[in-house]
Amino acid sequence: MSLRETEGPYDSFLMLIMKHRLYIVLFFFGIFLVPQGYYAQVDFNKTPDDDLGNVEDQFQECFYEAMKQKGIENYDRAVESLLKCIELDQSVPVLYFELGKSYSKLKNFGAAEDALKKAIDKDPDNEWFLDELYGFYILQNEYDKALKIVKQLVKYHPDYKEDLASLYMRMEKYNDALKILDELDAVHGISLSRDIKRNSIYELTGRKKDQIKNLEQRIDDNPEKESNYLALIYRYSQNNQKEKAFETAKELLKINPNSQKVHLALYKFYLDEDEPEKAIESMKIVVKSTQIKPEAKLKVLTDFVNFAGENPEYEPDLMEATTLVEGTNNSKTLSGLGQYYLAKGNKAKALENFEAALKLEPNNFGLSKNVMLLYLDLNKFDLANEKTRKALENYPSQPLLYLMCGVSYNELNKPQEAIEILEIGLDYIIDDTKMESDFYTQLSKAHALLGNTTKAKTFSDKAKQLQNTN
Repeated sequence: MSLRETEGPYDSFLMLIMKHRLYIVLFFFGIFLVPQGYYAQVDFNKTPDDDLGNVEDQFQECFYEAMKQKGIENYDRAVESLLKCIELDQSVPVLYFELGKSYSKLKNFGAAEDALKKAIDKDPDNEWFLDELYGFYILQNEYDKALKIVKQLVKYHPDYKEDLASLYMRMEKYNDALKILDELDAVHGISLSRDIKRNSIYELTGRKKDQIKNLEQRIDDNPEKESNYLALIYRYSQNNQKEKAFETAKELLKINPNSQKVHLALYKFYLDEDEPEKAIESMKIVVKSTQIKPEAKLKVLTDFVNFAGENPEYEPDLMEATTLVEGTNNSKTLSGLGQYYLAKGNKAKALENFEAALKLEPNNFGLSKNVMLLYLDLNKFDLANEKTRKALENYPSQPLLYLMCGVSYNELNKPQEAIEILEIGLDYIIDDTKMESDFYTQLSKAHALLGNTTKAKTFSDKAKQLQNTN
């Protein structure tokens, strides 16, 4: 059946043999794989009463032993038992099937191929035998042989036809692959897995015009389907055909006025066309949409922030947009909003967004630093002290943390603690006279709080001296 896309659009051939294994629902290591006709030949419950019975008994013992050894992954012993079974009766196809699988596990690939081909010779219409050989050839990268087998398998299930398309892609027979994909789409409709293959072919061959033509045809065939328009808008944009992309977006909006995803494109087009009112309306639809992913909303909101920064008259619209995304669980969005409010001087609102972002990314040092600085700016000294001391456990060589902790101790009237933490932090300063000056200023303040005016003046002078050198 169709190859999976876990490692690439058509590079998951190693997974395919797991896909058709209905025979895994077996009893006692696969005993029900023995064809029913064989049970007519050998009755495992029959009490041996002659030489034929002895042969049947030996066969039964050998076969059970083979399945047991296979079950414990002792493939050498499994092969030995299967060969004994074949000596007793060469007519049972499943023996060669199991023998081929065991040889394959032992990496005796030549013998594995021979055994599987014998199984198929004895039972040419057995889907499982064919599928096993198909998977074997794929693993050996013998695509010409695999192609011959999968063409036989197509009659059993249509999904094998998608395997055929994938195999053509592997063999770089892209026209053949596209033909198969077209046939499947015509019969079964559009599917994501086939579109991934189709787009991979277009990318590999540089056939952008064919890709766009295919999407245009889809719209002609199904003018009500939103996804076709969205895909075409994206491809037009990628191909620098912005006017056509814009026209397609407006066409979709006419057909489906309630479309939300189309505004991911429209807001940008409106901004480029200097239609800010329409752009803002599209942005608001995006940020409050339940159909659009947070990552996409983040990009739109970031553009909105930049737009409002250059056009202050639209700040009320930005404020409205931010309330629409309140409760978002995207740290980048929250951090972006925090930076915006910080730039506008609204430190309380900036802190609120930075704190929310930090809950989602607790190990983000940049967010932690912003939160701690804002605690100090907003006179939340207890919180600043608690946060900086905890941060020092994870970042013991960051001088800024020692400085912020020292500031919080001074503001909490704990000068001795401030002195201790500041003196430690001084050892971590490297070529930063501004920060060193700040340390001396805080040390001067701490000694002044202790009534030690001499030391306070000494550190104050050091701070001024460094300031004068800048």
